[in-house]
Amino acid sequence: MGLRSWRGVGLSGALWALLACSSTASKTEAAEATVRRFFEALPSGDCEVLGPLLATGGSMRPCEEAVREMREHGLSLVDIVESRLDGRDSDAVLVRARVAQDGEVGQEPWVLRVERRSGGWRVRF
Repeated sequence: MGLRSWRGVGLSGALWALLACSSTASKTEAAEATVRRFFEALPSGDCEVLGPLLATGGSMRPCEEAVREMREHGLSLVDIVESRLDGRDSDAVLVRARVAQDGEVGQEPWVLRVERRSGGWRVRF
């Protein structure tokens, strides 16, 4: 294989790597934004707003029940530490977040799984 062929392989490999990075970045940014929106809306307790941001179904409790419990414990977002794609599912992001409960910040970050379902991102607690 000549030098020109190797350059073509290197260029296409770099292009694929760039596309993968931008795809990963857009997924992690969308997941983080979903976590922020969820916690911003949590004090309202409005499942019309929170429902589309919350993973429900299966063994998960209905929105009203889950939100009521979260509000009773005074959960609030302090900061997002990091996020990365879940290696088991390319449509899921693991977001590590500092969460306060009744005003007290936990020592360890929570790991929130944020899944892309039906065209939107949803937080699974």
